[in-house]
Amino acid sequence: MKGGDEEVAAPAGPPQPLDWKFSQVFGERTAGEEIQEVDIISAIEFDKTGDHLATGDRGGRVVLFERTDAKDHGLSRRDLERTDYPISRHPEFRYKTEFQSHEPEFDYLKSLEIEEKINKIRWCQTANSALFLLSANDKTIKFWKVQEKKIKKISKIIADPSKAVGNGNVASSSNSNSPKSFLANGVSPDRSCNHLGNDISFPPGGLPSLCLPVVVTSQETNLLARCRRVYGHAHDYHINSISNNSDGETFISADDLRINLWNLEISNQSFNIVDLKPANMEDLTEVITSAEFHPAHCNMLAYSSSKGSIHLIDLRQSALCDSHAKLFEEPEAPGSRSFFTEIIASISDIKFAKDGRYILSRDYMTLKLWDINMDSGPVATFQVHEYLRPKLCDFYENDSIFDKFECCLSGDGLRVATGSYSNLFRVFGCAPGSTETTTLEASKNPMRTQVQTPSRPSRSLNSITRVVRRETLGVDANGNSLDFTTKLLHLAWHPTENLIACVAANSLYMYYA
Repeated sequence: MKGGDEEVAAPAGPPQPLDWKFSQVFGERTAGEEIQEVDIISAIEFDKTGDHLATGDRGGRVVLFERTDAKDHGLSRRDLERTDYPISRHPEFRYKTEFQSHEPEFDYLKSLEIEEKINKIRWCQTANSALFLLSANDKTIKFWKVQEKKIKKISKIIADPSKAVGNGNVASSSNSNSPKSFLANGVSPDRSCNHLGNDISFPPGGLPSLCLPVVVTSQETNLLARCRRVYGHAHDYHINSISNNSDGETFISADDLRINLWNLEISNQSFNIVDLKPANMEDLTEVITSAEFHPAHCNMLAYSSSKGSIHLIDLRQSALCDSHAKLFEEPEAPGSRSFFTEIIASISDIKFAKDGRYILSRDYMTLKLWDINMDSGPVATFQVHEYLRPKLCDFYENDSIFDKFECCLSGDGLRVATGSYSNLFRVFGCAPGSTETTTLEASKNPMRTQVQTPSRPSRSLNSITRVVRRETLGVDANGNSLDFTTKLLHLAWHPTENLIACVAANSLYMYYA
């Protein structure tokens, strides 16, 4: 109590763990169904409103989904004002349209086959109810416009030959002052032959009047996807990232050694802003693995490297931003170096938080959350694959150690998520004091692999830094019961609600809380 009258509010604790439920599935596989390689989904992205979702697959197709649940739940404004309880309804989506974005190509100069697989999809700003998005395969980026067009139908008007004036029939024409008389269809009785050429003959009296089709615009609409621009011939290596700028005019594309800056309106010119290629390729020590623009500041972007570091650069410093404004990396613990250290330290994906204050990074073993104002180390580290450390040699032999898992943050910044093996994905609470750690399976029963063992903090960097560990996922120490051939690499978090869309091979699953 304060002064006997005012009550001092207790400090709010961390948010309660979310109860995740199955929402929808698209492309669910039946038992024993063989998966076609071209149907495996390779990219997923929500737009900024969360009303549309796009996926790309290895067959070069882009599939769009749209939200169907009404914002007002079918009630009038007066009814909503009278309602004294919140109406809980999770977002629902339906198939909208699909189109072929990329085709397989062959580079004859380099004798290189270019796959049609979609590596990344990014939504652009909408205009005039049309949807715009960028899609990229290994070498080419395309700018697509998807818009509803009214369907035009052909309607035939049957004219009465005795009353018809048009269509070349002048039998009842008012132009009767001509001294020469004509039959229907312009045939003159003075002609010595009653046929045209050697193939077409006319009966006596000519033909009835022609019926010309009339195009009528109906009220029905059809979705049309049109490629507006193609941005190509700018990358010698495979494109791993594209990212839109907050200015709505430019975007970046990144490959292993370079980052290029494009203007959406100019497809034949780009500016190289980062170049890691050394004069001698034998001196190469790191490559670019992911890049993303800051969500609010159009002059800032971040890219990650295979050394496990994140470079924050400012485009105002110089035209070629080889020197970073800030470098984020975690010092290597003494005595922990091994053959696999550099491999598992490579960052596969980075994402900015919605406010741009934090950066989430994913390497093979962990998720790390970085504060852009503190470059001494991550503010939180979440163990994802620590239980796999004894089997790294096996994973190196079958190349699983090079799998690139994506990560995502919730719109409120309180939680992060990433994928794992056996079609599992993990959700961690990153609010101060939170120990939320949830393991879900991409199936209609996501909680069946849930382990109730609480996670435990293992060490602290400072007052706001912690590491959350969970040693097992309901398996033994070696993880023998997990299926390492099925992996959940791609997932996305709805920008405003607790809805996660994740990919398991050719199936798209959605979960809400």
